[in-house]
Amino acid sequence: MHHAGRALIDPFKILEKIKLQEGMRVADMGCGRTGHFVFPAARIVGPRGMVYAVDILKDVLENINSWVRSQSHDNIQTIWSDIEMVDKTPIPAKSLDACFFMNVLSALKNRNGALSEAARLLKDDGSVVVIDWQKKLATLGPSDEAMLSPLKLTELAKESGLRLIESYPVSEYHYCSIFKKS
Repeated sequence: MHHAGRALIDPFKILEKIKLQEGMRVADMGCGRTGHFVFPAARIVGPRGMVYAVDILKDVLENINSWVRSQSHDNIQTIWSDIEMVDKTPIPAKSLDACFFMNVLSALKNRNGALSEAARLLKDDGSVVVIDWQKKLATLGPSDEAMLSPLKLTELAKESGLRLIESYPVSEYHYCSIFKKS
């Protein structure tokens, strides 16, 4: 089940773009039921790395945990946390090589809080990867009011101490923006 949605966005291409390697530590912030980046990242970082699947919904984390058990992954840890609250995610500061937000930021009220929390968790050379909806179809994605344009995202990221490295369409309906610490 965690493979659902890969037809739209291939996580391995994005992980390759940010040069994810064995032994690295990453977090899928607001990982959701499918953990879009969780399982692909776990394959790449291997047994010496760690993938944190972070979400506020306990049933989502239970779903991820059941997959972890069935696949015998020792390098995935689920974390129950509100990613919009700075200093609340129980991951050491400056310990992550990458943080991922997949279709999450457009759904949050405190986007600055989530981006600031990611910046806090990142190593100095780490990456924040945001994938969100492009305004294409009225029936797909969030409402127009909730839509987060790449330009608005870049402004919010700058306020959170992040600078844009690259932004590009990653599918017909999504864009990907990659940030580093300023």
